[in-house]
Amino acid sequence: MPVLVFDLDDTLYPELSYVHGGFRAVAEFLAPHLNRPAVEVAAELIAEEAAHGRGQVFDAVLRRHGRWSQGLVAACVRTYRRHQPAGLTLYPDAERCLARFAAWPLYLVTDGHKEVQARKVAALSLSKRFRHAYLTNRYGRHRAKPSPYCFELICRRERLAPAAVWYVADNPRKDFVGLKPLGFQTVRLLRGSYAHLPADAAHEAAYRIQSLDELTPALLLG
Repeated sequence: MPVLVFDLDDTLYPELSYVHGGFRAVAEFLAPHLNRPAVEVAAELIAEEAAHGRGQVFDAVLRRHGRWSQGLVAACVRTYRRHQPAGLTLYPDAERCLARFAAWPLYLVTDGHKEVQARKVAALSLSKRFRHAYLTNRYGRHRAKPSPYCFELICRRERLAPAAVWYVADNPRKDFVGLKPLGFQTVRLLRGSYAHLPADAAHEAAYRIQSLDELTPALLLG
């Protein structure tokens, strides 16, 4: 039987639900510093991210209020990373997909801050649904995607060749380019912030789907 491996963020659940939860935690921390209600600070953080991306959200908001300092930005980042996510839910098609393949060997491979990703996995109750969740940063940042390291661990664990391992993910910039030359099967899910990103032959997956409802045993078993 083939092995099915999933990415996490924007593949199984909407990452913005985690991001906005983090912003609300930061807003509670910042409210007394900015002398504003936490709900207003959270709304400003969310609006800033929507307009300019999340890379400089805390810097931009603090500068807008004349309160920027390196230490306060660092405290915001710590608060964001350490918050306990609540209310995270799987996409409906992800829920159906995991149920459909419940009898298959299932794995998770996800990049990102290892403690953050572990809290997401716990909040979504995913440990009981996967044989193992590989958080790539636990093995060193150099083993994050596009490194095939964690996928090779799966091959050894299952005693299978790469051709029997399918990876479903959403980011063509890094998710598939390290796997395809080794013979892994790749499926790109067209949703999230990368849905419309063009990809050359090296970076594009072998299969493209609009929904996890399209991922069926018939496709994987050929």
